[in-house]
Amino acid sequence: MVLLAQKTEETKTIHVYVALCDNENQGIVPVPKQLGDGQDPKSNLYWGALYGMKTHFKRSAQWNLIKTLQSQNPHVLERVLFKHKNTETYLLADAYDGKYIKKTTIDFLKASSGDLQEKIDHSGKTLLFGGGAQLLAYIGHDGLMEFDLEESFKPCDGEERDAVILACISKEYFKPYLQLTKANPLVWSTGLMSPEVYTLEAAIEGWIANESDAQIRERAAQAYHKYQKCGIKGARNLLVTGY
Repeated sequence: MVLLAQKTEETKTIHVYVALCDNENQGIVPVPKQLGDGQDPKSNLYWGALYGMKTHFKRSAQWNLIKTLQSQNPHVLERVLFKHKNTETYLLADAYDGKYIKKTTIDFLKASSGDLQEKIDHSGKTLLFGGGAQLLAYIGHDGLMEFDLEESFKPCDGEERDAVILACISKEYFKPYLQLTKANPLVWSTGLMSPEVYTLEAAIEGWIANESDAQIRERAAQAYHKYQKCGIKGARNLLVTGY
């Protein structure tokens, strides 16, 4: 289903799909119990922990938490809306029950094809998310290491959306599916990585500024090196752009 809403040039929307870290239901090296409870966003590694989606963006100097929202998706345990402090950029983030990582992956890819559009009204604006967002992001374990998808992910329109995929070896595993959506991979990975959201925040700053894909990827690599102390060469080899 495709929704129509007026988009102004200065208004941008981002939708982030977070598969909560889950020791019991994902093929991961177990993390401490409170970080790996896939049914509890509050302390989850990818949501409520220091560098998780909600906590990191709440602490960011560049973003304001607008409100917590209800989702019609029964697999989404928490949904939050942020606004960039200096631009008309809005970010919607969904915390998916870690047990449903396959559903999270499917929803992200469907949105990347323009499907699953939804409207949120805020301050007199109608904001489009899901397939109506200009940037889609996936954060979490790379479940495609364990399962395949049968969906076709056929594009719903002629729009090209940007995508960031912070998961281990995401270029190799997501490429066959993302190509079907016709989305543009701004940043994804060639090896094992920590999908903490400082990398996403850095990439988004470049995206908001309309920088080139190469410049956005460089921002992501610099941020990853800053926090992981992995060496900038290693970060650049890990985080790449394009097919």
